[in-house]
Amino acid sequence: MRRRLHAPVPALAAAVVSLALLAASCGYGIAGRADSLPDEIQSIAIPPFANVTTEYKIEQQVRSAVVQEFITRTRYRIVTGDEAADATLNATILLFRDSPVTYDPVTNRASTVQTETHLHVALRDSHNSQVVYENPRMILTETYEVSIDPQAYFEERQAAIARAGRSAAREMVSAILSGF
Repeated sequence: MRRRLHAPVPALAAAVVSLALLAASCGYGIAGRADSLPDEIQSIAIPPFANVTTEYKIEQQVRSAVVQEFITRTRYRIVTGDEAADATLNATILLFRDSPVTYDPVTNRASTVQTETHLHVALRDSHNSQVVYENPRMILTETYEVSIDPQAYFEERQAAIARAGRSAAREMVSAILSGF
């Protein structure tokens, strides 16, 4: 006759509860849902971003994407004037460049390009002028494919810049909400 070995139920239950508590205490959470901003901040002004690059209108694309990201992902009200806001988000596009990553062996033209956007981002509490979040060197990259057709290059480039703006917005809002 075989004897069955059973783990005592209370010991097994204690182990499961201990693991659950350990995981909960490690700071894990649902990605993109953290919110480390002070409770007093209910509204945010996002004035036009500065652009010290030569890339035409990139600051408008990034700002527009940031506004949309805040509206769709957060509880904050986006307002137009600094006076009506609890906080103000300022950003400067410091650098934008695109560099070929891979080349088409037949035409010797770039087939994959990577964009790199450098920003200085600061969120200030409007009531006491304290910096709530700041990253003077936010660096974001985006990669896109280039058509072999030379006529399509500029169309793809503009679409890639728009994607880079949306990507920058996602990263920026996530960083601000998580405090990183």
